[in-house]
Amino acid sequence: MGIFSKRSSNQLPMVRVPHFIDGKISYGTSTSASEVFDPSKGEIIRTVGVANTADVAEAVQAAERAFPAWAALPAINRANFLSAFRDRLIRYKDVLAATISEEVGKTLPNAHAELVRGIQMVEFAASAATTIQEASPTKKKDGIESWSSREPLGVCVGITPFNFPAMVPLWMFPIAIATGNTFVLKPSEKVPSLPVRLAELLNDAGVPPGVLNVVHGKAETTRALIAQPGVQAVSFVGSTPVAKHIYELASSHHLRVQALGSAKNHLVVMPDAAIDEVCDRLIGAAYGSAGERCMAVAVAVVVGDIADTFVSSLAERVRGITVGPALTEKKGIGPLITREHLDRTRRYIADGVQEGAQLLVDGRRTKVAGH
Repeated sequence: MGIFSKRSSNQLPMVRVPHFIDGKISYGTSTSASEVFDPSKGEIIRTVGVANTADVAEAVQAAERAFPAWAALPAINRANFLSAFRDRLIRYKDVLAATISEEVGKTLPNAHAELVRGIQMVEFAASAATTIQEASPTKKKDGIESWSSREPLGVCVGITPFNFPAMVPLWMFPIAIATGNTFVLKPSEKVPSLPVRLAELLNDAGVPPGVLNVVHGKAETTRALIAQPGVQAVSFVGSTPVAKHIYELASSHHLRVQALGSAKNHLVVMPDAAIDEVCDRLIGAAYGSAGERCMAVAVAVVVGDIADTFVSSLAERVRGITVGPALTEKKGIGPLITREHLDRTRRYIADGVQEGAQLLVDGRRTKVAGH
């Protein structure tokens, strides 16, 4: 697996994580770098380069060069490449899951579950490539001739969050390249290693250089990507304020854009609900991935006279949640990704208590020996 293949374990060495441009590892021209932490230990484990405008231009130009031949390739050929990529994801799933756990802080079972969902999307993309109609039959009626045609756009950009470094990119670039586009991915600088591994595996599956490129960075890198003249579309997942900014910025450059902001789920518990089953499922829905996901259940609305029973049953289960290091915790949860996230969560709880909430289980001072 390229730069990561000379290891005897699943853990990466202390390195500077590279970009992946035009089918090969690249460290770019920028000297700026960001620190990458292991949330379980609170230690810097590697650094990642912050791409400047020249690095971004190189990645977009590589995608532009790759686009004509890739778009002209028969859809079945693109599907075969994606199927080979899927096979490699399965082969290296343990290494990939360990990389997710190490940088995100989610437990290995959660990391494996993320990979399963990502692999499912690759399978969907491969099937889409073989079933999509690239043009509809010509229709003639009353002297009017009409037809429709689907054409790839060109270079697409994906900007992805820290909490799902495999699944969210795998929502984006497999669909884009299945339909004949090329892609530049800008993942969160907090979790840079896994996206490079995905690019290496896609390259190993035979996908031509430039079809998928990965550049790292922060806000300035994102702005440089969107401003590149070769970019045709932008997809974003992240916080609502940033989603709004991305939407406005991409729209100002006349790009197609989808920008998905923060979300949380609400659960309605009806009077005839099976309380034990609901509470068991709610633990996974609310606390899976340490709650760091947009579809986590944050609010439960209890209808009828079952509220006391529900709250008591749920609190008992919450007290039983174990907290441990990401790579060894099996049934509970790992750490939040940064100290800032931990402090923000503590503030939310304090705000709730101040506003009159009854705090039944307080985990704010949880300690894990040695971490």
